Amino acid sequence: MVQVAVMGAGSWGTTLAKVFADAGNPVNLWARREDQAKRIQITRENPDYLPGLALPPGITATTDAARALEDAEIVVLGVPSQTLRGNLGEWKDLLPHNSTLLSLAKGIERDSHLRMSQVIREVTGFSRDQIAVLSGPNLAREVAAEQPAATVLACEDEDRATLLQSAVATGYFRPYTNTDVIGCEIGGACKNVIALACGMAAGQGLGENTLATIITRGLAETTRLGVAAGAEERTFSGLAGLGDLVATCSSPLSRNRTFGQRLGRGDTLEEAQKATRGQVAEGVISSISVGALAQEYDVDMPITQAVYAVCHRGLTVQDTVAMLMGRRRKAE
Repeated sequence: MVQVAVMGAGSWGTTLAKVFADAGNPVNLWARREDQAKRIQITRENPDYLPGLALPPGITATTDAARALEDAEIVVLGVPSQTLRGNLGEWKDLLPHNSTLLSLAKGIERDSHLRMSQVIREVTGFSRDQIAVLSGPNLAREVAAEQPAATVLACEDEDRATLLQSAVATGYFRPYTNTDVIGCEIGGACKNVIALACGMAAGQGLGENTLATIITRGLAETTRLGVAAGAEERTFSGLAGLGDLVATCSSPLSRNRTFGQRLGRGDTLEEAQKATRGQVAEGVISSISVGALAQEYDVDMPITQAVYAVCHRGLTVQDTVAMLMGRRRKAE
């Protein structure tokens, strides 16, 4: 049993708080809004993100970051990738020095092009072996409903990864360990962009051949970027690569997939955002930062470029499909 702080009460943060509590750990769940924290504490439910799901008594909700982080041995960072730096700036003096920081965010920082573990290290000064990432085919609602799922905990310190593994393992949630932090983060960031592309194709009424092509070629360009950045190629054939990609590209529970589907039907970014409770899908921003990272490493990522063109350059989905199909033919 270890003391856990989950910083962020969105759908995935709340779900991980439940998993850690179900594994027998006391959990402090930090919420940004006072009304949300009170509702969670009193009703044992987070109606904003997981309505109808009962939360275990081992979770204590609070808006007081100092209280949430007090004596925490594991600090789960459950805020969006583009706000992580700002949040950490507020929390860094409250973080217990010997704690393990576990990132849930899947993205590349827009301005710096840093992965989330790099942002964490830069802001907090924690060593690389204290920073871990969690990635895999983990749609929050399914995990919260205790449907069987597996995940990957990546940390350069194998012993610390094993400690995390023990703390989060339940009868419905099976964690594997990995030391390839780079690969897990690149896979997690890129899959959101590829899921947007799959959603756009589905919104156009295109079928399974098209979706399978996007997923397969999306995995190929993700792997190219990951290897160029120093990742292990085999990571991308595992849960944090192919597994996460398939789940995010295929499920109606995936915000990136459903957001892309609206774009494929002709919605503007603003219209798609309004239809998704005011939230922009992570892949919209990631198409900028992943594309910039690809340029830095001189890696060809045509699907990412196509998503970027639709989201930020005003190209139609039809035009991008024609552009992708008209690319120079080559060997696979």
